[in-house]
Amino acid sequence: MKPDKLTVLVVDDDIRVLRMVRRMLEMGGYRVLTAGSGQAALELLEDSSPDLVLLDLMMPDIDGYRVCRHIREFSLVPIIMVTARATDEEKVDGFNAGADDYVTKPFSTGELTARIRAVLRRSQMPAEGASPAYTLDGLTVDFVRRAVSVAGRPVALTATEYRIIAYLAQNAGRVVTPDAVLRQVWGESYEGEIHLLQVNIARLRKKLGDNARHPRYLFTRQGIGYTLPRPA
Repeated sequence: MKPDKLTVLVVDDDIRVLRMVRRMLEMGGYRVLTAGSGQAALELLEDSSPDLVLLDLMMPDIDGYRVCRHIREFSLVPIIMVTARATDEEKVDGFNAGADDYVTKPFSTGELTARIRAVLRRSQMPAEGASPAYTLDGLTVDFVRRAVSVAGRPVALTATEYRIIAYLAQNAGRVVTPDAVLRQVWGESYEGEIHLLQVNIARLRKKLGDNARHPRYLFTRQGIGYTLPRPA
């Protein structure tokens, strides 16, 4: 991965923050686009294809949650939410809206660039399976196209959601522990962040049309982990 080939869209209504973050990222070799409002960010996304969006939570016109949900209607671009507090409630709301990670103000250059590199690495890492696709009862996980469908209909997943189901599909028939999923999808530093995984699993189930009480695809083994059945 070469940062000088990657573009980051920074969205914040504080011009001083925009200038500071632009300087940080340009020093790291990234190309930087900026937007001072949620609406401006959405309009810019229609005309450009950034590799990642750094999205402030609090903005006067459209807050970060709504911007994130709008982006997820048409794009899987990785999104890092920027927040001043990073309470558990804010994190959950952000992940529910489709964010891939979060960073808390104030942040250092090292922390910000490390977060960006980690999210980009996860989003660009190809899933490797023993076969080109996993299929079960109408569900297809296509490892080559990095796409998921149910009964032939495409399912719009975030990059993080895709990584979760791809990892479970690659280990079909095995019960995978929460920490194993967290390490694979988010990285070593996220071990123990069970609530983060639960939020994403719940959102993934909803998109697949699966029922937690009577699942067809994604099964929970209480106190152990998660599993997708092995295809017959």
